Amino acid sequence: MSVMHFFRRKLVIGSIAAILLAAGAYSMFWPKALPLSQRYTTTAVQDGGLVETVSANGTLNPVTLVNVGTQVSGVVQKIHADFNDKVKEGQVLLELDQSLTKAALAQSEANAASARASLDLARANMKRSRALFKKEYVTAQDVDTATQALKAAQAQLALAMAQVKRDRINLGYTVIRSPVSGVVVSREVDVGQTVAASFQTPTLFKIAQSLTSMQIDSSFAEADIGGIRAGQQATFTVDAFPGREFKGTVRQLRLNPTTQQNVVTYNVVIDVNNDDGVLLPGMTAYVSVITARLKKVLKVPNAALRFRPAADTVIENEHVPEPGGKSEGIRGTVYLTGDKGLRPVRLELGASDNTDTEVLAGALKSGDRVVIDVATPADAKRRARVRIR
Repeated sequence: MSVMHFFRRKLVIGSIAAILLAAGAYSMFWPKALPLSQRYTTTAVQDGGLVETVSANGTLNPVTLVNVGTQVSGVVQKIHADFNDKVKEGQVLLELDQSLTKAALAQSEANAASARASLDLARANMKRSRALFKKEYVTAQDVDTATQALKAAQAQLALAMAQVKRDRINLGYTVIRSPVSGVVVSREVDVGQTVAASFQTPTLFKIAQSLTSMQIDSSFAEADIGGIRAGQQATFTVDAFPGREFKGTVRQLRLNPTTQQNVVTYNVVIDVNNDDGVLLPGMTAYVSVITARLKKVLKVPNAALRFRPAADTVIENEHVPEPGGKSEGIRGTVYLTGDKGLRPVRLELGASDNTDTEVLAGALKSGDRVVIDVATPADAKRRARVRIR
């Protein structure tokens, strides 16, 4: 390697090091070298409309969903309705095997016939005992015994007839009919399957009384529940139609809370019109309830409320007046650029749409430019070029 080449290489390395050192120093000290208005990104406070919403997920359900069960056990013999079928009230949905119930009815009818014959005999004995008692052939005790036998026979016949009535009702229960008019949402059994009605009635069908009027059962966090009232408007979307927004109305806020992993939520029921039938039971709905709709308010960007400057950039000993609002709302602070540094302004805040927040009180007016971030070197250069032009 020649001496000239060696010195040339050292010169290049030194130049690169000097450039890097200068760039680092510039990035560290450049804000303080610029005018205050160019050190920060600002935006103007404006008057305008604001819509506050709270959001949650929910599930679309029919307003009335009837679980159709059976009161008797048996084997499914015939099915007359299937998924999505429209049914009328009283229409036959399913038939169970009637062999056992018919046999039980025949047995109870035979017992009733036997009890009726016993009653006839008891009446004849009673009549005979009274006739013989008048002729003093039997004692009063014999008459009393015949009377007791007659009453017992009458009771046995009543018991047997009650059993007949119960078995006839059970025979009728082997034919399952729809209790309402609606649409079959679910069929839970197949032909040949045995259903056992013991302590819990088995579900055979689920029938939605109407799918033109549905409801959303949604879970709102306790932090959002305070602004929700019955009658408020709501919007929602579903995954099946991502580009379409549906509307609903809050019907009820249910008082029974649900707690999971220390998170408390409440069920808010939202009525939905489904005349076109595109919404189906079980769909996940992404709900937004409108809790406030303001037409013209002074609003400040949320980015300005989130901005936190370095302590040495804020004007020292600056008296920051309190907003002086009548109601105790949420407090926040924004910063305006001054001659010597950033000037804090305390505000009392109201409704928010996640982009802007309503200003209820504070020394801020429309057109004031609030700081939202520290400007980058590229921003500062662009502003400088604009000012030169």
